[in-house]
Amino acid sequence: MKFLIIRFSSIGDIVLTTPVIRCLKEQVKDATVHFLTKKNYCGLVETNPHVDKVIVLNESWELMIHLLQNEDYDYIIDLHHNLRTWKVKHALHGVKSFSFNKLNVQKWLLTALKINRLPDVHIVDRYLQTLKKFGVVNDGKGLDYFIPEKDLIKVDDIPLTHSFGFIGVVIGAALNTKKLPIHKLKELCSQIDFPIILLGGKEDKMIGDEIAEVNDIKIYNSCGKFNLNESADLVQKANLIITHDTGLMHIAAAFKKKIISVWGNTVPQFGMSEYYGHETILNFRSELKELSCRPCSKIGYQKCPKKHFKCMELQNVETIALKAIELVK
Repeated sequence: MKFLIIRFSSIGDIVLTTPVIRCLKEQVKDATVHFLTKKNYCGLVETNPHVDKVIVLNESWELMIHLLQNEDYDYIIDLHHNLRTWKVKHALHGVKSFSFNKLNVQKWLLTALKINRLPDVHIVDRYLQTLKKFGVVNDGKGLDYFIPEKDLIKVDDIPLTHSFGFIGVVIGAALNTKKLPIHKLKELCSQIDFPIILLGGKEDKMIGDEIAEVNDIKIYNSCGKFNLNESADLVQKANLIITHDTGLMHIAAAFKKKIISVWGNTVPQFGMSEYYGHETILNFRSELKELSCRPCSKIGYQKCPKKHFKCMELQNVETIALKAIELVK
């Protein structure tokens, strides 16, 4: 059978689809698995040995549809479930499709009215429900992330002071209400008595430089110096990861790393917390559960809609730092 899995974005969401890819490939005899995603994210699945072909959503929608129509798929597994995926499924009329439940009504009830009707089910298991017809079950192995050899970090890529162990601190996030303000990050890093590597993209470099000024020997700013796969290898090599609700959190979970996750306007109840499969890994979640305004959005905002940003401003960085030293041992 020939399957097309669709997930256009983003980093964390695509990493969370990897159990679907693996279980489908390993449990359905002679399954051929193709994956449709945006060009920016094709690197996340190109090195996955369970993916037979990656098809890119590019500037020419007509060309992409033409390519898909020529593949003669038996089934579509829609793990994005939006208007764009509907258009793909409509263009491939006659191909049976299965879509995961986004639980938008339940998420609205929680964000708008603070009524929690969300099931206690991780998004990975909701993704896997799309394969129920084929007898596919969760193998419990957790998430996958495959780094090509060319992107593995070399010994001289990081300071010698950090080559014997470090804590990775993810300073970025897609939206500002998901991340600690810079003064809280500086306070946190100053209180951790252990080598630190700051993790993030090019957009985080300036903030990383400012944080590193707290102690430029203890803190190494890697933001903007490495591509995503190289940053993932730093995550893999870390003793512990401290992170916001970001893609690197899910990459850390794929490598079965100890994680301290810091939650702002989003909440783990959305079903996208760290996921280890059937393994039990030490981790700690820092969140202000008593705040009546949380969660204010299922995704996030550039600025706190209440203007006080208490969900991050009131985070106890001393507790996070103490937990970090406890977990890093």
